[in-house]
Amino acid sequence: MAMQKKLQHLSAMLTKTMALVPAMAAFLLLFAGIASAHVTVKPGSTAPGAWETYTIKVPVEKEIPTVKVALKIPEGLDFKQYRAIPDWKVELTKDSSDRITVVTWTAEGEGILPGEFQQFEFVAKNPDGDAELAWDAFQYYSDGSIVEWTGGEGSEKPHSITQVTSQPAGADSASQHSHDHDHDQAAASSSEHEGEENHAGENGSGNDPQAAETTAAISDTAQESSAPGSSAANTWTILLSSAALLVSLIALGITIRSTKKSA
Repeated sequence: MAMQKKLQHLSAMLTKTMALVPAMAAFLLLFAGIASAHVTVKPGSTAPGAWETYTIKVPVEKEIPTVKVALKIPEGLDFKQYRAIPDWKVELTKDSSDRITVVTWTAEGEGILPGEFQQFEFVAKNPDGDAELAWDAFQYYSDGSIVEWTGGEGSEKPHSITQVTSQPAGADSASQHSHDHDHDQAAASSSEHEGEENHAGENGSGNDPQAAETTAAISDTAQESSAPGSSAANTWTILLSSAALLVSLIALGITIRSTKKSA
């Protein structure tokens, strides 16, 4: 009778222990889902010299709205036009050579609410040769906090990367798309770019203290973006997986040890 109770007790312990494994696995999946909700810029690959339509996707990871997004334009990329979005004001920041270096979208309404995302589109001319475009983005929340998406690949808050290459994925279709897009945009580029420059003069950061503050914050973090980030998501995954494996091994050891004693 005593042996039977001991076996039942060990069986119950093993059952409870093994029940932790799927729970930990579910937590890992949930954590991975949260960690993947980054600010991203697409496409990830494009052709040299093409007039490309880029899309920045901004999800909300907090329980408060996102009210402003600033995107630093990579070196070598010539910003041309943007798509107007209702209830969002666009500011174009330029350097001393009149090149657009930062695009800032500011909400005039509630902004991007929790559980939502927003996409902003713009057109830019790619560098003529192969290049890697790193998109540093700054996400402003309604409480004044700023999330800086400026880290390297594998970091907790990575920036998006676009490869400008003469051999992109789907080279034939991409080449045809770029050619058609270039042809469609060429005629309108001069007048539309002039209109954007006038708009930038009205809404730019030349005399706007808030825009100047945004530009300063971007400049301060630009130097830090090249440093390798700590891979928080990968670290958590390894630790939790190791813990689940350790618990399983302990349970197996207890069972084997009890079996030997019984024998």
